[in-house]
Parts: sequence; structure tokens; C-alpha cells
Amino acid sequence: MSRIGKMPISLGTQAKIEIQDQRIRVSGPKGALEQEISDLVTVKVEDGTISVQRGNDSKSARAQHGLYRMLISNMVEGVTKGFTRKLEIAGVGYRAEMKNDLLALTLGYSHMIYFKAPDEIKIEVPDQVTILVSGIDKALVGQVAAKIRSFRKPEPYRGKGIKYEGEVIRRKEGKAAGK
Repeated sequence: MSRIGKMPISLGTQAKIEIQDQRIRVSGPKGALEQEISDLVTVKVEDGTISVQRGNDSKSARAQHGLYRMLISNMVEGVTKGFTRKLEIAGVGYRAEMKNDLLALTLGYSHMIYFKAPDEIKIEVPDQVTILVSGIDKALVGQVAAKIRSFRKPEPYRGKGIKYEGEVIRRKEGKAAGK
């Protein structure tokens, strides 16, 4: 039995779940999310908890058991609390700002980079070196944060670039001076 898959999901008072055939819809105060699930797993709702069971013991059913349990858990957490990723910018002259609904990044290139986030994602820039990416879909929040980070990944010699909050950049020593 999957250790993650057999754990029940607490629905809470704010979230509502609807199951039709192999489609799950979770709605809450922040919005609603839908997920198509495999026919190898079944979802049951009892007394404010959601449980995921697998139909058989095949390798693919075991793999999907924990996967769909976590996807549903992330949906419930997303519509009640939401998800946020914080990005930090390091480097002289590197900065971010919001222009209308575009994220404008100055990252040492000869041009500015403009990024338009999907409608479900909210981007905030509290100061010039901090970017907050938030939304209800955990995968989409992570994907948008990764896309912003990819514009200038942190480099190991000076540590300049965009990194996640708490990310540790392994620093390298530069070339030794010749004798």
C-alpha cells in the first residue's frame, strides 16, 4: 500500500468536492479546480474526508494511487489557502517591476524582458529584488516561477541571477592568478 496514497485528505469546512464519473471538481473561497482521474483509482468522500483507493495491485495502479491522492490534496489546499513561490534577484542593476499587467525584468541584457503571467496567476513585486508568484494551482505556480527563474539562472561564480527563496547556490572559486 502506498504510504502517501492511503492517507486521508481532510476536506475542511470551506472546500466542496463534486465527483462525476472520472472527473473531480474542488471549489472553495479562492476558486475552483478540476482534475480528470484515471480509472485505476477510485475516490470516496465520507464525513469530510476524502480517500483514494486503487482497483488492483498493478504497477501503474500503485504509481497512480499516491499521485492522485497528492493532486487532490493540492487542489483542496489551493482553493482554501492558495500557493505562493518567492523569487529573489541578486546582481548589481538587476531589478523587477510591474508595468500594467506585465512583469518587467532588467537582468543585465541589452533589453528588458517582459513576462505576461497566465490569468490564474498573480505576480506581485513588493520591492525591486523580490517577486511573489501566487495562485490556486500548485503546478502552474511552480511552472511560472521556473519560467521567470529561467530568464537568468543564478551563476556559481558571483551568485548573480534569479533564485528561489532559501535556495542555496553552490559557489565556485574563480581562476587562480598565474605565477
